[in-house]
Amino acid sequence: MITARAEGDETPLNMMARERGSSTVLRILLGSQLRRLREKHGITLEAAGHSIRASHSKISRMELGRVGFRVRDIRDLLTLYGVVDETERQALLSLVEQANRPGWWHNYDDVLPNWFEAYIGLEEAATRIRAYEVQFVPGLLQTADYTRAVVKLGHPEGTEEEIQRRVDLRMARQKLLHRANPPHLWAVVDEAALRRPLGGRDVMRAQLEHLIEMIALPNVTLQVMPFSAGGHAAAGGPFSILRFSERDLPDIVYLEQLTSAIYLDKRDDLDRYQAVMERLCLDAVPVSETRQTLTTLLDQI
Repeated sequence: MITARAEGDETPLNMMARERGSSTVLRILLGSQLRRLREKHGITLEAAGHSIRASHSKISRMELGRVGFRVRDIRDLLTLYGVVDETERQALLSLVEQANRPGWWHNYDDVLPNWFEAYIGLEEAATRIRAYEVQFVPGLLQTADYTRAVVKLGHPEGTEEEIQRRVDLRMARQKLLHRANPPHLWAVVDEAALRRPLGGRDVMRAQLEHLIEMIALPNVTLQVMPFSAGGHAAAGGPFSILRFSERDLPDIVYLEQLTSAIYLDKRDDLDRYQAVMERLCLDAVPVSETRQTLTTLLDQI
């Protein structure tokens, strides 16, 4: 799933951690290093699990970055894997605390589904986010009022406090587009999402005006998939593709469902979704015409 670091790559793992401080990514990177060491020495998952008094499934989850790490476990595994150089051991052990450090989004645990936590961590670390949306404006480009209308659709029984917490979470996510080293967001949005007046006419007008403001940012690109395009390559629904600077972390395709999510990183899946995204960009209104398209839609609401 995660490719090993190329031979001769001298970029330390902790240097990459400082560049993009997502504990989610650190767990994945540290897990991939542990897997590389285990496989290099021909040690089975079962044997590795036995060495730390755990099951083979826990080792598998550790190597995938899906659980936290304990210093004692990592120390024992490094010994089993023949890592005796103290400098190398400390370089890896020093990452354990960073990898276990809760991200800012853990402050929203009361409204944050477990299956979405990983996405926020990956989103924080991504250098490029490409997304296709059918029904809604992309979350990173939504206004607070528009978000509130979307949240109420998904949580009609939610209290005002709960709804506000979910709105606040989405607004907090958007800060990454304005930081010093932001990712590039390239989104293709179906025309239907821009014509559907969620929250009412005034809310939708404000949302379109916000989109016009956002596309002025150098790291935001937006295209509209017009009705005139007819059927298109993404008939299966919305998806996102996240790209990272770390060599050990491949692109990841994110597919959100009603109560869960799917994360794809196999080469065949990535190639398929990359091809679909390229086709969408070709079929959508050109980037140079996005502002005029949004202005026309605004005038029609």
